[in-house]
Amino acid sequence: MSSPSDLLFTDSHEWVRIEGDSATIGITAHAAESLSDLVFLDLPEAGDDVTAGEGFGEIESVKAVSDLKSPVGGEVIEANTDLPDNLGDINSDPYGKGWMIKVKHTGTVDGLMDAAAYDAHVAAEG
Repeated sequence: MSSPSDLLFTDSHEWVRIEGDSATIGITAHAAESLSDLVFLDLPEAGDDVTAGEGFGEIESVKAVSDLKSPVGGEVIEANTDLPDNLGDINSDPYGKGWMIKVKHTGTVDGLMDAAAYDAHVAAEG
């Protein structure tokens, strides 16, 4: 399955959709499949700052706890507060209902991959 072409990706399997100065962030379908049975999600609150490449929360499955790393820096303008009670949305619709946070971003997207580069990265990981 190829990744959505309107998104940018991190090598740690987060995605970002840039719309003007707003950036919507979540984890990729590959990450959701790898984690499988999700049991916990910790997200920042509106008003919190995030830094590109730094952690903004945690996601836990029956297999592991993983840090969530922000693809962009800026201020959180909205967190998907329904998501911790509906973790299945991350698996069933990671690029839609499974979004995690929206950030008023600072404008730089250095080091992010387009869909083709991300798909190649996933393939290279095995």
